Amino acid sequence: MIDKNDLLAWLKVIDKQLKTRIVLIAIGGTAMTLLGLKSSTRDIDFCIEGKNLKIFKKIIRNDKFKVDLFQDGFIFSEQLPNDYIEKSNKIISDLINIDLRTLSLIDIIITKSARYNERDEEDIATIAKTKKIERKELEKRFKQVKETFAGNDKDYEYHFNLVLIRHFSE
Repeated sequence: MIDKNDLLAWLKVIDKQLKTRIVLIAIGGTAMTLLGLKSSTRDIDFCIEGKNLKIFKKIIRNDKFKVDLFQDGFIFSEQLPNDYIEKSNKIISDLINIDLRTLSLIDIIITKSARYNERDEEDIATIAKTKKIERKELEKRFKQVKETFAGNDKDYEYHFNLVLIRHFSE
């Protein structure tokens, strides 16, 4: 398991090797760990701009951690709206070349709703219990993302409705 200190130490090593500034947006359990909502994560998941993907992959190619990279807001089978970076949360750190961010809490819920396994359920429950999330904003974002979903729309909608019923009932 990888905790927040492990993540930041790992990123500090990468930061020193970068010759250009990049934006890294943590998603899933990585985001939850950086936000202090989870003690650790199994693997590292980041979304990165396409122009920086090759650079980042080259630096981490022989890494000790399992790292999954997603490009330009296309996460698993969803394309987040163009404002996902603007809505992201900045993580304060001493990194020089890495602008470290996490997906917004709403975008974390939306992306976890697509797969919605046991870990996703736990993570969504944690967010719902500890943070104020407006159901209307969640529904609005879901409608935006659903338009670009590359998987089974009915399953995604079913999972999202379960999330609403279980965690965001009015």
